[in-house]
Amino acid sequence: MRLVRVVNQTRGTTVGESVELANMSLTRLWGLLGRRGLEAGGGLWITPSSGVHTLGMRFSIDVVGLDKHMRVIKLWHALAPYRITTVSMKIRSVIELAAGQIRSSQTEIGDVFKATHHV
Repeated sequence: MRLVRVVNQTRGTTVGESVELANMSLTRLWGLLGRRGLEAGGGLWITPSSGVHTLGMRFSIDVVGLDKHMRVIKLWHALAPYRITTVSMKIRSVIELAAGQIRSSQTEIGDVFKATHHV
């Protein structure tokens, strides 16, 4: 699986150092199921996606909804297991992060993200 570094260009903060890119049917379908948690700086970027669920998950996650310009248009803080986000046709991809990562990266609605290859 390909890893990317995701930066909040607006705030100058790192959102995730090792975010897995889930852009194939199987990786999007499987997501974070079966994991016990996310490592610090880890995450899963699901593209395309207009919303997510945490059915069958064992831990809470932060979720960031991005439009086609990688602008943050929706935030879900500490989404608990067995929940479903709203679905929006404006959301083109979502990034699932460890709970608390939205706050620690100071991410807010309207911020713009940038992804680079993981080094």
